[in-house]
Amino acid sequence: MIENLDVFDLKILEALQKDGRLTNNELAERIALSASQCSRRRSRLEADGYILGYQARLNRQKVGLDLLVVISVTLATHNRDNARRFAALVNDLPEVLEAYALTGEMDYHLTVATRGLSGLSRFVNDVLLPHESVQHVKTSIVLDTLKSFEGLPLRLQSRPGP
Repeated sequence: MIENLDVFDLKILEALQKDGRLTNNELAERIALSASQCSRRRSRLEADGYILGYQARLNRQKVGLDLLVVISVTLATHNRDNARRFAALVNDLPEVLEAYALTGEMDYHLTVATRGLSGLSRFVNDVLLPHESVQHVKTSIVLDTLKSFEGLPLRLQSRPGP
């Protein structure tokens, strides 16, 4: 079990990951608790930071963001101030869907959605490369999505070894 969560808490989290619009009555039916118990538990899970918020997942192609790109970035210098400058840049860019600091050869991995190749070109050449914190940028265009994030695996089962 995950610390401080019982089986009903996990069921609530799993159900809300699949459909964040569930009412307390619908949630209660799915996990076999009363609506008032579900409401109290949901409120506690929100207050304790297990549930960070609710949002709609949009179809990026339908809203005109037809190009998904993975961008690896190396910083110009490796110090705290430069890392802060880069983090500030990334957090101000709506095109950046995800950003991760890495170990290894590259310093950061960005997932970026743009409007076509011209949007990618503008993003790389006019935003990333001119920034004082950036030394090197490597782009990879996503051809196909095999799996995308749809929720955390809350009940990982042990798997047999090789």
